Amino acid sequence: MKRLLTVIFIVLAAITFSVNAGNGKAPKYIFLFIGDGMASPQRMVADEFARHAGHDRLVINKMPFHGTTRTGSISSLVTDSAASGTAIACGEKTYNGSIGIAKDGKRHLVSVAEVAKKKGMKVGIITTVTINHATPAAFYAHRTNRGQYYEIGLDLVASGFDFFAGSGVTRSNNKKSKLYKGDINDLAKKAGYTVLGRKDDFSVLRAKKGKVLINAPLPYDIDRHNDDPFTLAKFTEMGIDFLDNEKGFFMMVEGGKIDYAGHANDAAANLREVLAFDDAVRVAVNFAKKHPDETLIVVTGDHETGGMTMGFAATGYAMYMERLAHQKCSAGEFNNKLKAAMKENKNFSFEDAKLLLTKYFGFRFDGKDKDPMQINSKELKQLSDAFKKGKLPHAARLVMAAKAGIGWSTGAHTALPVLTTAQGKCAEKFSGFYENTEISNRLKALLK
Repeated sequence: MKRLLTVIFIVLAAITFSVNAGNGKAPKYIFLFIGDGMASPQRMVADEFARHAGHDRLVINKMPFHGTTRTGSISSLVTDSAASGTAIACGEKTYNGSIGIAKDGKRHLVSVAEVAKKKGMKVGIITTVTINHATPAAFYAHRTNRGQYYEIGLDLVASGFDFFAGSGVTRSNNKKSKLYKGDINDLAKKAGYTVLGRKDDFSVLRAKKGKVLINAPLPYDIDRHNDDPFTLAKFTEMGIDFLDNEKGFFMMVEGGKIDYAGHANDAAANLREVLAFDDAVRVAVNFAKKHPDETLIVVTGDHETGGMTMGFAATGYAMYMERLAHQKCSAGEFNNKLKAAMKENKNFSFEDAKLLLTKYFGFRFDGKDKDPMQINSKELKQLSDAFKKGKLPHAARLVMAAKAGIGWSTGAHTALPVLTTAQGKCAEKFSGFYENTEISNRLKALLK
């Protein structure tokens, strides 16, 4: 009997805790981090790489609450970033290519960012890619076609959101648009935004007044120079400093180039984008330590890109994440270096290309030992044939992935569900198996 009473007490206590967790005030500070193209494989590859490098596990993988999120759109089980971004931002499914518009192609959807703004909170939208790209646009724009970059830029200005930071505004001065009113950056200035570029004085942010639009293009993190101050983590830090106020803020932070590296099947660039994304989340986690009862952090992905798998036939049941450390630049940057070398040397040959492959991918061609980075006869033919066809960078990144034990099934998106993790106030609400629309709906419920 005593044991039964103890069990009943524990159950009642758990129920009471669950009910009370939902009855308190809404989080004052809400962070929503979206890894574009990031599902479980991308998170785990980066986690394993960090562990082999002697670092701690990724912050995003240590959060106490976990959910599995379905990503399909109305038009396809395989979503694009416009439809998935809209689902996460607005809480309704729509067609691939549609931004902030309902499935009827007409009704404007309301994003959680817009709800937060109406509630009196400040709002920040941050990304590593262009600010009017699909995912960030889903939080402020309403267009039937994600390619309407200029028109999305007009929506950006009209949103009145307090802080934007990213790699500029695509087609900001598209005079062919039927809605053309002038360069988006000039329109933003007229609307009260302080528009800043890489070379501008950022001390104006300290005043915490007005609205800010930061156009500071970010390269792949693997291509970033060590003295470059601009990173996703730095943008997040700037956003926190600028947005913090008595009524709190909502901030969406996107790791957009995880997706780009997935499309390119570039494993080394991909994992470093995930690590850079994790660094940005760490900034929010450190902020939350100062506001433990007021901060909610949710981390998710909009879809998976590349069909990344942890396992490759050539390595059997083994994986060697540490080998990816040999790659010193993205495949795209390697392509630039290769073209520059070929332009300088009109007689550039595959033998010359081997030197570049050794320098930037760590491949060895001497055959003198059993170094795992030695190129075997099959790999040599693969690289040689690709050189002749002008596709050496693509072959190099695939050889690198294979040596690490990583496979790719496509250069496009897949229908894999993504992992959603959360910590902080009301984070328990993001556990379970649910549609991506539930992320917005559950956040909106907290803001009511």
